[in-house]
Amino acid sequence: MEFDWEDTSAISEDCSFETRDIEESFEDPFALRLLPDSERFSAQARYFNLGRSASGVGLFSVYRTNGKQFRVILSRELTEDEVYFYQRRLTQMIR
Repeated sequence: MEFDWEDTSAISEDCSFETRDIEESFEDPFALRLLPDSERFSAQARYFNLGRSASGVGLFSVYRTNGKQFRVILSRELTEDEVYFYQRRLTQMIR
């Protein structure tokens, strides 16, 4: 998986994670990749990723891809609701 990090403004300066954590969240075998049903996001070919880094940081990322390279537009830590959703899906996948 290749990432385009020319523009790192997707990561706020006060966050507790790095680009490595974002890349690892995409490599999480239980990561959820979602195609939004909103016209706003689908018209611009934006996707969502919910995953955990190797250090256990849960991240929500908005990204676009050309099939070879990923460009992260925004990344932040998971909210409580997103953690619940991720855990619920994880439990379903493991069963």
